[in-house]
Amino acid sequence: MIDKTYSSVAEAVADIPDGATVMVGGFGASGSPIELIHALIDQGTSDLTVINNNTGNGEVGLAALIGTGQVSKMICSFPRSSQSRVFPKMYEAGKVELELVPQGTLAERIRSGGAGIPAFYTPSTVGTILAEGKESREFEGRSFVMERWLKADFALIKAETADPLGNLTYNKTARNFSPLMCMAATTTIVQTKRLMARGEINPELVVTPGIFVDRVVEVADPVHEDTLIADERSYP
Repeated sequence: MIDKTYSSVAEAVADIPDGATVMVGGFGASGSPIELIHALIDQGTSDLTVINNNTGNGEVGLAALIGTGQVSKMICSFPRSSQSRVFPKMYEAGKVELELVPQGTLAERIRSGGAGIPAFYTPSTVGTILAEGKESREFEGRSFVMERWLKADFALIKAETADPLGNLTYNKTARNFSPLMCMAATTTIVQTKRLMARGEINPELVVTPGIFVDRVVEVADPVHEDTLIADERSYP
């Protein structure tokens, strides 16, 4: 039988190379795979293109990865929030590139990557600077801008439960972009709060089928981004 479990987060991310494109699950602090991100920081992988809804908070998780200079480009919807301390400074200093994407468009670009749809049309950015340089067409008297799919070499995901086959469930809204990212990445790496035996997860409750998951590592007591920020923690 297939067993996709790994013994540690360090082992799970060990082959992510410099220059990789990495999708990171999470919507703000919700569903952020902190342990996997910190393992990537420890590894020192650089020149990463990261796709996420935002650019991290405080000085932990994704924000910490950006702060170490390991991210060369961010593709996201919300580059600034009330807890954005790292990215704005790095961006203003010219140390990281930004591709801004409306949130719904971001989700659809990722979904399209997983579904094998190379491009689609949307009215979201018509008449804005985000439409510059992109193909546009008119349908039924209305203008639409073409947006390309988003795919990644790796996806880092946080799940609530998983089994050795890679079947996943999530903790409520912590699922956010994660199911789409699992489909759009060549290699999907998951940290799960609880590793269950084969057949222990009710098939009716599985959100992400194991076919979209490549590696699973149990992190039984995961830290939460908001808690680390409240405690004024930083990483490394």
